[in-house]
Amino acid sequence: MTLEQLRIFVAVAEREHMTAAARALNLTQSAVSSAIAALEERHGVKLFHRVGRGITLTEAGQLFLPEARGLLAQAEATQVMLEELGGLSRGRLRLVASQTIAAYWLPPVLAAFRQRYPAIAVELAIANTEQAAAQVHEGLADLGIVEGEVDDPALAHWVLGADRLVLVSATPFAPDATLPALVAPGIPWVMREQGSGTRSSFEETLREQGLDPDARDAVLVLPSNESVRTAVEAGVGIAVLSGLVVAPALAAGTLHAAPFVFPARAFHGLRHKERYRTRAADALLALLDERA
Repeated sequence: MTLEQLRIFVAVAEREHMTAAARALNLTQSAVSSAIAALEERHGVKLFHRVGRGITLTEAGQLFLPEARGLLAQAEATQVMLEELGGLSRGRLRLVASQTIAAYWLPPVLAAFRQRYPAIAVELAIANTEQAAAQVHEGLADLGIVEGEVDDPALAHWVLGADRLVLVSATPFAPDATLPALVAPGIPWVMREQGSGTRSSFEETLREQGLDPDARDAVLVLPSNESVRTAVEAGVGIAVLSGLVVAPALAAGTLHAAPFVFPARAFHGLRHKERYRTRAADALLALLDERA
């Protein structure tokens, strides 16, 4: 078994398509098929069902997939460790961050990091809080930065920054508007998807005030801050978003804020407690400390 075979297996398993995997890996379809066939023949196990032109994981393939991902993550960590023996003159930093952080809070930090460490390649993935925590847990990212707290004993988490949620509408709120009245049935809401840090943080705020998050009438559930903001600007309903997301729209008058303020919300760093601590990740955290 080779690392190349493992990479090919994982690529095919994630896409359930030989051609798509070959394209992603910049290989020919015959090379991908040969690698899968060699892996199956060498170990006497079928990893995929082949039905017509379709391909799906067998039970053995489903069991093997997390092991293959773990082996690849360990191999990448070993490579990073060797690269870092020479200091920060080369290397890679793999980050995963939730949408608000990746789009609005992190870019100036990464620009400063790039100026200080131009030889470090930065890879930033965007995922909701739950997905980001899973990537850090599985070793697919060196460092995560998310909006909500994460309940995973394998991950260290600590406060790195903060923002504040804002309840917004396309039209001005009544001066005496209250949160209980706005979460009552009959008020249309535009919401982020389950697993979003923005949604989780706001729902926790509602519970702390004795309000039921499920009482809201969700007319739209959307997968990004920008789609929620655009829907609210179009008059579909009201929504809660980060102040970082809605600041330009509030200044332009296309959105209006409710006449009350939510508590500050912390941004949390995530790191696996037992995996190798890369120097590049340490350097980014040191830069964040300086800027704080």
